Amino acid sequence: MLNTLSKSILHILDELDSVLYYPILMVILIVAAVYFTGLTRFIQVRHFRESIRLVMERPADSSSLSSFQALMVSTASRVGTGNIVGVSTALCLGGPGAMFWMCIMLF
Repeated sequence: MLNTLSKSILHILDELDSVLYYPILMVILIVAAVYFTGLTRFIQVRHFRESIRLVMERPADSSSLSSFQALMVSTASRVGTGNIVGVSTALCLGGPGAMFWMCIMLF
């Protein structure tokens, strides 16, 4: 009984995943990316040089954190180790195609 029930639950979840994840979620992500890029008037392109300048800025005091170190600590605490490992695994297994789609979604 339990084996049959677990198989049917897994089948239902697999069907939901195939419908929700690929067409619906990808369209929502792309529409949201285009919307917010337009709303901010391509801020990721317009202020790219300024963001690099701020990240490379040296700290005033040698005992304080640099902007780059603060960015890395913040990124690590928000993203988490699992997502960092997931991206590196996708790059190793997916090759250049995975990198291309990550860059498209990043933009």
